[in-house]
Amino acid sequence: MGRERFGSFGLATPPARRTMPADEAISLLENGTARPGSLLGYGNGRSYGDSCQNDAGAVVDMRPLNRIRSFNAETGVLEADAGMLLCDIIAHAAPHGFFPAVVPGTQFVTLGGAIANDVHGKNHHRRGTFGCHVEALTLLRSDGRTHRCSQTDNFRLFQATIGGMGLTGLILSASIRLMRVPSLDIMERATRFRDIGEFFDLAEAADQANEYAVAWIDQLAGGHGRGRGLLFTGNHAEHGSHVAARAGSQLSVPVQPPFNVLNRPFLTAFNAVYRWNKGRSSTPRQAGYQGFFFPLDGGRDWNRLYGPRGLFQHQSLVPEANARRAVPALLEVARRSGQGSFLTVLKRFADVRSPALLSFPRPGYTLTLDFPNRGERTLRLLAELDRITVEVGGAVNPYKDARMGPEIFAASFPQWHRLEALRDPAFMSSFWTRTAMRLDVGHRVAEAAE
Repeated sequence: MGRERFGSFGLATPPARRTMPADEAISLLENGTARPGSLLGYGNGRSYGDSCQNDAGAVVDMRPLNRIRSFNAETGVLEADAGMLLCDIIAHAAPHGFFPAVVPGTQFVTLGGAIANDVHGKNHHRRGTFGCHVEALTLLRSDGRTHRCSQTDNFRLFQATIGGMGLTGLILSASIRLMRVPSLDIMERATRFRDIGEFFDLAEAADQANEYAVAWIDQLAGGHGRGRGLLFTGNHAEHGSHVAARAGSQLSVPVQPPFNVLNRPFLTAFNAVYRWNKGRSSTPRQAGYQGFFFPLDGGRDWNRLYGPRGLFQHQSLVPEANARRAVPALLEVARRSGQGSFLTVLKRFADVRSPALLSFPRPGYTLTLDFPNRGERTLRLLAELDRITVEVGGAVNPYKDARMGPEIFAASFPQWHRLEALRDPAFMSSFWTRTAMRLDVGHRVAEAAE
């Protein structure tokens, strides 16, 4: 297996040094011979940081476990292996009028990865996170047993595994509830807003009226255009296609350029064209689901455009009460740094609770920024974004992260010790080593024993 297949999507951290086939890892676990910290399940590498890496051990390739085990075309309940890609689940269920209740920004994630990260989408205000729709999962641990976990069986493991970043064991399969839709197509509307204040005035009403809502921000705009953007809303079209389009694109970035192509002049021009093209009409239009949910999947390996040093993604969550102050502050810090964000997305989370112990979404607003890795300069910017976020009681997303400190993680997830208490000793990640394992040992042991 080539190491290049086992990197993280941000490319700012090195790929896995050691890999292991799923059947070999399963054998070690069933025999009780897996060493402490030696394993971590690896899906399709769409996490941006090191939550999908295990520098001290091996990552386990789960992609060959990609079988749909059953599908009920009446209820929409589907059971599949953990390595099944979301795009293949969509293709299987679409002719029957079903679609995943929650999808992230890419369809090239595995079922196990979606559960382990408790991913969210453009409809958190209605459907919550992916974990809200998991009926049950099977988990293989280093005690040699396969545990069925659900709301009624092994509930504590169920809670810890959803959003547990692969640390509770090897997810082998899962059953999820899909939602019935009239078609795959989306009736999409783009509404311009002049500044962040106007976005906040629109956001709640947009959520109430639509299944999906997300905003794009022109992060580089200054002067009177500061904070301008487009609010995209959508609902499944009553009359549209029930056939999933071919996943992926013929467009690709075949080689990595020796420098960052997504520089400030390019981004300034791109933002101007994008805003004009997408926002020239507020009339609803019928769009294909791939363009609405997964626009960046249209170009394979687009992350290579950031050059050999890769990118850092920063996703923050700020409570609703502080959002009108905190979001402009985050955007202003990024703008003043002179480091343009290719993708700047803002959306609202509602109070739809996940079963997960460590779920990132909670009531408030989440801002996502992408920055090319320029070394210490970029790390200082990200640290300042961290500071603003936690000072208002917010959180930084761990599965988008490659460098946050232990204190930021603890402030974002004060319940982290509950996951540590249920972590399988054979499983470890570079992220967990960098954050939770560096927190006060006495505190960690005492809290885990509660």
